[in-house]
Amino acid sequence: MDHALLILVFLIGVAVLFDFLNGLHDAANSIATIVATRVLPPVFAVGWAAFFNFIAFLFFGLHVADTIGRGIVDPGIISDQVIFGALMGAIVWNVVTWLAGIPSSSSHALVGGLLGAGVAKAGTGAIVVAGVAKTVAAIFLSPAIGFVLALLLVLLVSWLFVKANPAFADRVFRGLQFLSASAYSLGHGGNDAQKTMGIIAILLYSRGMLGGEFHVPFWVVITCQAAIALGTLFGGWRIVHTMGSRITRLTPQQGFCAETGGAITLFAATSLGVPVSTTHTITGAIVGVGAAKRVSAVRWNVARSIVTAWFVTMPAAAAIGALFYAVGGLFLT
Repeated sequence: MDHALLILVFLIGVAVLFDFLNGLHDAANSIATIVATRVLPPVFAVGWAAFFNFIAFLFFGLHVADTIGRGIVDPGIISDQVIFGALMGAIVWNVVTWLAGIPSSSSHALVGGLLGAGVAKAGTGAIVVAGVAKTVAAIFLSPAIGFVLALLLVLLVSWLFVKANPAFADRVFRGLQFLSASAYSLGHGGNDAQKTMGIIAILLYSRGMLGGEFHVPFWVVITCQAAIALGTLFGGWRIVHTMGSRITRLTPQQGFCAETGGAITLFAATSLGVPVSTTHTITGAIVGVGAAKRVSAVRWNVARSIVTAWFVTMPAAAAIGALFYAVGGLFLT
């Protein structure tokens, strides 16, 4: 195997590793509510979520992959070194926050890593302002939309079931949580796996291996969906605890509303090609259902620490990405 091909295989391997860690790190986003409400035990919940993570490509286009591939930094500056820096910036930050049990965003870690490596190579002129602007806007909009939708859903179902027997309502929402958890896992797999697809596709494009036109080969799609599903199977139990019980205590009704509100947000973002954070979205939704009960039901100090991690993620991953861009120069050139 010649040197160039060896580097290509290595970088695709690092990208798949990031995708796996994304599933591991963000498994909590898909299963925290259904585990916290005890509708499913963790071992079954991760299998359920992993299945829907994998089949997500059947339901969505590849608009998010296109945004990551061409809408964050100028495709003309992409090199092996830039891709390495971007992936390592995201991986290192993901591992740090996973070990600390902090539900930070894998999506924004990748965007931050890509920006850091891209700017390290070509300066701030390499930034695609429009793509970065909509990604940064999503930091605020996705949890806000998830919050509002979950809050409205709680109010709606509370009105619909106001005269229902509590035991009957509990059974209904335990059943409905299977549907809402499935929908959220679809949205998670549809949005998050595409980010790695975009990285691999732009790597292949930079090497002239896509026939001159940017697209995502089917083998890349399947590989990325399988990697994120496998990561979900391994779970993220530290973050499950934070998301599922430390922010607020959840009932099956609240779990259904949080997952449904989050899923609607993810479906809309994915169709628009916006690489949102599934972590931000479900956190906003969980806070929304907690606040619908009463403001004091939300542990605002925990929520505040999570929000702090959101703002730190992109610059931290960018700094790490720039560092690994320099490291990559030692063996990738």
